[in-house]
Order: sequence, then structure tokens, then C-alpha cells
Amino acid sequence: MVVEPVDVRAVLLESSDFGANEIEQLGMAIAANQVGEMRQYTGELAVKESLSQRDVLALGITSYFLARHTDADRFLSQLSDNGLAAYYHALVLTTLARFEDATKAFERASQAGFDSVVCTLLRAGVIRRQGKVDKADELLTAISREAATLAEYSHQKGCIFADRGDMLTAIEYFERAVDMDPRHTEALFRLANESSLLGNDEEAIKLYERSLARPPVYLGALINLGILYEDNENYSAAAFCFRRVVESDPTNERARLYLKDIESSSDMYYDEDADRRQRELDQVMEIPITDFELSARSRNCLDRAGIHSLGDLTRTSEQELLAGKNFGDTSLVEINAILESRGLRLGQELPQTVQADLPVFRDDDLSPQERAMLEGPVSDLNLSVRSRKCLARLGIGTVGDLCSRTADDMMSVRNFGVTSMNEIRAVLGENGLKLRND
Repeated sequence: MVVEPVDVRAVLLESSDFGANEIEQLGMAIAANQVGEMRQYTGELAVKESLSQRDVLALGITSYFLARHTDADRFLSQLSDNGLAAYYHALVLTTLARFEDATKAFERASQAGFDSVVCTLLRAGVIRRQGKVDKADELLTAISREAATLAEYSHQKGCIFADRGDMLTAIEYFERAVDMDPRHTEALFRLANESSLLGNDEEAIKLYERSLARPPVYLGALINLGILYEDNENYSAAAFCFRRVVESDPTNERARLYLKDIESSSDMYYDEDADRRQRELDQVMEIPITDFELSARSRNCLDRAGIHSLGDLTRTSEQELLAGKNFGDTSLVEINAILESRGLRLGQELPQTVQADLPVFRDDDLSPQERAMLEGPVSDLNLSVRSRKCLARLGIGTVGDLCSRTADDMMSVRNFGVTSMNEIRAVLGENGLKLRND
């Protein structure tokens, strides 16, 4: 769905009021990826010589939407008698883990006229996050008659079941919350996280994207989505996620490391022209062999070899073709001419294997314990999911395979970054092992 851009300047600098309509407009601006404009005009508003209560409210809520929680706290704390300000201040304080202050802010919001049921539901969430799960559940039960039809009630019940270890029931409640409100940010985040843990990356990506379609933007969701994008080799989207986290929280070292990994890779950046060229190449690869004039002998040889498109040829070596019955130099010239006419060549899409002198582990060099470790799977090393996926893409299955590789071997492969390399070296070192040439 295409989201129409919002006149962010008008919302922040020109509107005489700042309420539900302006908040909804900012949510649409985030969905339309106008975060840069929101930062720009928030900056212009902040430097006005004199700020009205309306301006302070706009600055506080917009800062919250931009995940600038310290700024949001500073602005919203100035408007304690405003129900809307108190409500968003409570959300900010919850994010900052200032739970006692958040509880009081939700109470002030309710007293100042903000929806009391919503405030009670979120106050129950704050109590639960303090480890008082039973007390939070009692509070939800007390307002169940008024709240049971609200998506936030199902979300809070799901969180309680999750904290008690009953994930199946928790997921049912999260799904119910999303059924009631398809844009419920936190319920979508929880469902995305569960899908990721179950290895359903495609579904997790969809859910994380939906959870980020409206504020508040959770930095954890951005990092998780960035990792999933990177695993799927969508490096430009991954870099966008990590960069946005760093812009919102410059102290987030995790996002900085992930972004550095991507930016240090020569293959990380894919602009629109590169994407277009890749799509065009994919279309060329799908062109069937039957579209070209070939001799009957060449066509029959390719058919017997299961080669039906130009893409199949790029995944076949010259040696494999010549090994086929009745396939000779004449046929090879024909094939090469066709490929050259499309800017292709035989074997260009074959995986490049690492050509290296791998160390030979002789039985008399190793103790039984050392031999068992080298023959064991890399999963025994308890690496992070990110590093394990990198090794899987490299075809490294055992500890011995890993020790036979150099750092350069692995760093030459896309998506294998400095963070993963440092982790692998540290884990190998703990086991008295190292990469080749280290």
C-alpha cells in the first residue's frame, strides 16, 4: 500500500493546535518514511524564541515518535496538568524504565481527562515489567468488563501469559490483539519475535515491518528487522535500519557494530540503479534456449544435460558441457556466441570455492579429545545465531572446517562482518583453537 506524504511542516510549525489529528498525521508521516522531515522541522520548532504550551507538546510527542526519549521527557515534564502530555510522558518514562514515575504519570493522565481504561491497561503493563505479574493480572481482571473488547487488553494478557512461560496462550492473545487492531505495534513486535525464534524469517520480516509502520518506533524492532534483512542479503534495507537506530540513540553500540559490518563490505550498497540492473539480469537469465537458433546437435545436448535457459548455462562449466556425449568444439562456439551477445559467459554463476592449502590433521598429531572437537559440529561452539548463519552460508559444518579457513577467506564473503569474526576468534581461543594463519 502506497502511503501519501504528509505536509510535516504544516503539522509542526503552522497548525494552531496539536491533538489527535496532528498525532495521526505524524504517524502517517512515519509510515511514508518522512522521518528526516520530522527531525528537520522539530529542530526548527525547538529554536523558536518563545515556545507556547502547544509547541512544547508538539516537541515532546514528536521526540517520542522519533525515539528521542530524553528530549521527550524534558519537554513533556513541563506540562503535568495536560492529560495528553501526561499520557505520552508516561509512555516515555516506561521506555526509559522509570516505572514508578510512569505509574504516577498514567494516574495523572487519567485524572486530567485521558481515557482511564487505557491508562489502567498500560499501568498494569508497567507493574508487570516490575516483576509483579500477579498484581498486574489482578488489575486487568478488575477492569475486564470495560476493557475486554480493546486490543490493548489482549496484548497485556498475552504479556502476562508470556511472563508465566505459557507462550501458546500468549500468542493467541497477541493474535487476538492484532485482529482487533491490525496496527497494534507491540503485539506485532511480540509475534514477529516469536516467528523469528521459530525460524520463520519471512513471516517475521512482514510482522516487524508492520510494527514499524506507525509510532512509536521500537529500536529493538529496527535492530531485529535489520538483522533479518541482512540475512536475506537486503543490505541497503539493513543499513537503513541500523543507521536509523544510531541516529535515534548514538550510544547504541550494537547497532553501530552491525552498521560498520555492512559499510565495511564492498558489496553492501545497492542503489536503485544497481537494483534495476539486477532485475534486468534476472530477466535475461530466464530467457529459454529455444529462443535462439542452435544446431540440432547443440540443442539435443543441452536438453539431455537439463539446460533450458541462459541462467542454466551460467551455472554450468565448459568442462561439464564438453564431457557430454556429442558435444564438441563447434557446439561450444555456438553457446559462447549466444552468451556473449547477452553479456554473459559460461560458469559465471558457479559458486567460487576457496582455493587454499588446508592444514592436514594427522591422527598421530592429535589427542582423542582434540580429534573429537575438530570433528564436532560448529553448533558445539555456541556461537550467536548471526555467526552460525554466516558459517552455514559458507558451507562450514565442523570445527575442523572452520579452523582450516583464514580470516580473509571468510571476510571475502558477503554478510560476514567484523563482529562475527571477533566472536568466532574469541570462541575458538577459549577452546585452544584458532583460524588458519592466525
